[in-house]
Order: sequence, then C-alpha cells, then structure tokens
Amino acid sequence: MRFADFPFLRYLPFLVLGVLLSQDSPLIPVAPLASLIGIFWVLYAYLIFAKRKVSKLVPAALAYGMLFLLGVLLSENQKIRRGESVDIKLGECDFYLARVEKYDVPKPNSLENLVEVIQIKDSTGWISSKGKVLVYHRGADPLIPGQVILVKKCPEPIPPPLFPNEFDYSSFLARKDIHFRHFIGNDFRIVDSTAQGAPRFWLQRTRKQLAAVIDELVPNPESRQIAVALLLGQKETLDREIREAYAKTGTMHILAVSGLHVGIIYAILLFPLKGIRTKARSRKLYLILVILLIWLYAVLTGFSPSVVRAATMFSLLTAGQMRERKPSSWNILAFSALIIISMDPAVIFEVGFQLSYLAVAGILLLQPIILKWWLPPNRILEYFWQITAVSLAAQLATFPLSILYFHIFPSYFLIANLVIIPLSFVVMNAGIVMLALSWVPWLGKVLGLSVSGLIWLQNWFTRVVQDLPGGNLERLTITFWGMLLIWVLLFVWANWEWGDRKSLIYLALVLFLLWSGDRLMREVSRPPAELLVFSGEKGVLLDFRAGGQHFSWNENLPPEQISFSIDPNRIAAHRPQLPESALAVREGKVLSFPLFGYQFEAGRNKFLWGGRRPLLIERVLPDGSCEPLPIDSLIANNGAFRVVF
Repeated sequence: MRFADFPFLRYLPFLVLGVLLSQDSPLIPVAPLASLIGIFWVLYAYLIFAKRKVSKLVPAALAYGMLFLLGVLLSENQKIRRGESVDIKLGECDFYLARVEKYDVPKPNSLENLVEVIQIKDSTGWISSKGKVLVYHRGADPLIPGQVILVKKCPEPIPPPLFPNEFDYSSFLARKDIHFRHFIGNDFRIVDSTAQGAPRFWLQRTRKQLAAVIDELVPNPESRQIAVALLLGQKETLDREIREAYAKTGTMHILAVSGLHVGIIYAILLFPLKGIRTKARSRKLYLILVILLIWLYAVLTGFSPSVVRAATMFSLLTAGQMRERKPSSWNILAFSALIIISMDPAVIFEVGFQLSYLAVAGILLLQPIILKWWLPPNRILEYFWQITAVSLAAQLATFPLSILYFHIFPSYFLIANLVIIPLSFVVMNAGIVMLALSWVPWLGKVLGLSVSGLIWLQNWFTRVVQDLPGGNLERLTITFWGMLLIWVLLFVWANWEWGDRKSLIYLALVLFLLWSGDRLMREVSRPPAELLVFSGEKGVLLDFRAGGQHFSWNENLPPEQISFSIDPNRIAAHRPQLPESALAVREGKVLSFPLFGYQFEAGRNKFLWGGRRPLLIERVLPDGSCEPLPIDSLIANNGAFRVVF
C-alpha cells in the first residue's frame, strides 16, 4: 500500500498546520482568507476540467493550499466567536442575572455549577450581557438547569498560570468559553424556575435520571461512582483515591468514556446479526438503527473527542457493511479527525483528543506486527493475546506523550488491562441491561447487585496491581525531539518489512541527530550555578542549584501550591522533588545565605547580591520565554525569576 492510497491521511496534516499557525498568530481577517480559498478553487477546477497539460504538482499544491487556508479560516472563525461569547464588562458589574446550565457537582467545601449570564447591573442600570461563569455555592437547595439566579457583586477572571510548566487552567476553560469564576456562597437568590423543563436541558435531565437509577440500584458507593463514569461518562464524582489507582495502573481509559466503550456498545448491537440470515433490506435498516444508537450513546456521554472519533469510525464501518465493502481504517481515522477539527479547531490542543488518535494509530500500525510474535494454540489464549497486542500497541504509541504531560509510566499496565478490559466489558453489558430493565423491581435490584459486585472486584484488582512493588515509574521527562524520535523509531519498525529501508534509516538518523543536538545544546547552555525564585501571593520559594547539588528554601509558600505550580517545573528541569534545605541566618526580616553569598528581605521580596554578582537576571514567563532584568538587585513579586551566577 502506498501513502497515496490514503487520501484523507494526506489531507489531515495541511488542515492541522493551518489551525496551528492561526492559533499562535494575531487575528487574521476572514474575508481575504475566504476570497483566497475561492481563487485557489477556481484555478484548481480550471486545471482539472480544462485538462491543461501542467505538472501534477500544480493542482496538488493548490489542493493542499486550500486545505491549509481552510484550517486557518476555521480557526480564525472560532477565535472571533470566542471573542464575541464573553462581555468584558462582566468583571465590573454590581449584580448579574444568570441561567443555570448544569446540575451541581460536589466539591470539598462547596457545590460547583456553570451559569450563562443574561444581564448585568452597573452604574447605568440593567443591560444585556453574556458569558459563562463557574460558580461555587453553599445554597441549601441544589441548583437545577434552567433556573435563573440573581448574584451580588461581580465574578473574577480566571487567573492565568504564574510559573513556567504550570498547568494553564485558564486556557483549558477558555477553550470551553469559560472565562470567569465566582465564589458566591449563599449570596445569591433564585428568581425564576419556569425554564427547568425546557427542551434544551433534555440531555442534562436524562443523564441525571440515569445517574439516579444507578444510585438507587448499585449499593456500594465506590462501585456507584465507577458505574456512573463507565456508563454515562461522568467522572466529576470520582474520589481522588480511585482516580489515582486507575491512573497508576494504566487503566484510566476505562473510566473515561472512549472508543473502547463505543466498541463494546457496537459489539453488543451487532451481536443479533451473528449467525442469523436476514434479507438485505432488513439488514440495512438494522445497521442504520445501530448507527443511530451509537450516536445517541455519544450524545448521552457528552460528545468527548474520543467518543466522536469512535462513533464516526464505527458509523463509516457500518456504512461500508451496507455496501458490502471494507473501507481503509486509516482513511476512516483521518476522516473522523477532519470532521472533529472542522467543528472545533482548538480540539487538537486537548490531551484526550491527542491520546485517543495516537492510541488508535498505534493499534492500526503495530498490533498486526505484535500478533505475529506468537500463534496461540486455542481460542481462549488467542483472545487474551489479542488484548495483550492491543494494549502493547496503544501503550507504545501513547507513552511518549503521556510522559510529556503526566511524567508517569505504569509498569504493570499489561497485567491490569488483561483483567480490567474483559471485566469492564461484562460490567457494561450488565449495566446497560440494568438501565434498560430498571423498571422491573426484582430484576433491577439483581442486576444492580451484579454490577456492584463486578465493579468491586475490578476496584480490588486495580488496587492490588497498584500496590505491587515498582508499579509506577514517576517523575519521568521527555523533550519534544525525544518524543518525535521514539515515534519515528516505531514507524521504522512497523514499515521495515515492506518499506524503503534506506529512506527509513535516513529518517531515523536525521531525528537522532536533531535529538542529540538538542541535548548537547541544553548541556552547553546550562550554567554552573543558578537561582530560581517562585513568588506567589502567599509566599516565596527559592531553588538553588550549584553543579549537581540542589538546595531549596520555602518562605511561607503553601505545600499544595508547590505541588501544583512548582513541582512540574522541577520535573522538567530534572530537579529533585524535595531538595536539601538551604542554610540561612535570619536577622529580623532579612535572610542571609552564606553558602551562596546573597541576602533576601522577606517583607519586600528583595534580593541583595553582596560580593557575588550574578551574570544574568530574567523574569521567566509561563510560556517559557524570558525578559532580562537589571542585575544590581531583584524585587521578586508575583512570578518566576532566574538568576545565573
């Protein structure tokens, strides 16, 4: 098979490249972009239909150019829509009216909800407004979608990250058009409840009713949480302990409704067709029903990228069965990505989207090779070998990106998945039947007890694997070039038998040289000694490195902020989680560090260098870029600073 045999796989990179270019650029006018696409299309059509004798590269360049410009256009349209979706005056109002969009999600000290602002009141009176606000309340009664609440004061913008490598929660929410938050406590009033039954909230009501059925029939609290996540895609109520157990065993994908779950639903729906001869017309009608039910499940579980990807792929496969042909899996995968990106260009920045497509690509590319390693003697062993091959292929493709984002690797992912995947298949079968027959009193209870017991067994096994020695490799790091090198090596391995080996070797060698050059440049540019200052509203933390030794001093920075905001930077820079405590002499508010030769005035966050003047002082921005500062002294207020000696 040639690469030219996968047209949608060829189209996808150009669309993605256009989106990436647009996301990091200033706003580009939409009208010229649309006009340019039109010109390209006219030229392309003229060359094709007029049958002019020109190089094949010309129409190809026009076609790929159109895809690139389309990516830019889609991204620019999304940027404009997002800019129009929020009123900047919202952060300066005295009161606001807002419509409740969700049911409450329990948090440690409050209830979280999402509201859509309708009107605000400022010095001029009540005016129309818009914008989404995350609210945290302590009301006696829960908020229900469709209610309108009156809230005093104004919400605050969600703050951007302060330190480099810190998770950008504000950008994460901005991609969902959420730009404000408000801790309202009891300082609000419900003023209207007439829209609770509106059709637009049908999905929330349906999911709430199904969750209530699970709460009623599944007695074990932990099993109940997993059932809601597994069947409905609602992970908000999962305990932290359960999340960590599944994450550290490499089975978190079980709890995040994904292609695996859609595949299970698909297998259940296609089961009646096995071994039964039906007329062509009846078979087509049933397959259409299968497609509709798959998309209904996608709607009920919240339309996550992995579910949409899987629903699109299985829909296209089913359509192929109607025509008695099997379309290319690579084309289906790329086509589903094109559809999702066209609907939401910024989805390419979501970790779930990236991991989902990498996992499926890894399975398509590597699973056939892994299956050849062994020929099982019976069907039972073959079934488990198939699961093993799928798990290995998906893990090989996704682990570089997982290390980049999460810095962990589950050592026993194979053992865990060999048990958890079949168990989750049984749980989903029993759970779907439970939800469908919950109205039958005795049967619903029996099925609820069965689901509860199966999930209890699943949780127990997950914890057993989690507690095995060396079960989780932590604080791992990888560079961008290192990640690309691993993927290229996997590609070379997968294509070694039938590909152009000379070209594959050259490709691997080029990436190896780029990776080696990147590592060399990092080592050469690494100074012999440096001080990193992390200054927040509640305190300051100092990390000092001299050669291979690491020291630290914490001046009132809360431990939870260190874990969330600073530890990611320590991991990225290969610094220890708990550096040795620096020696300091305190005189009032002034701290002297004799080993390093500088003083720190805690009240003003001011550094005095004494006899050891730094070579460079710079503010390190959250995106990793730096702004040089004067080297005489440093006042470190709210941000990260780097001092090179």
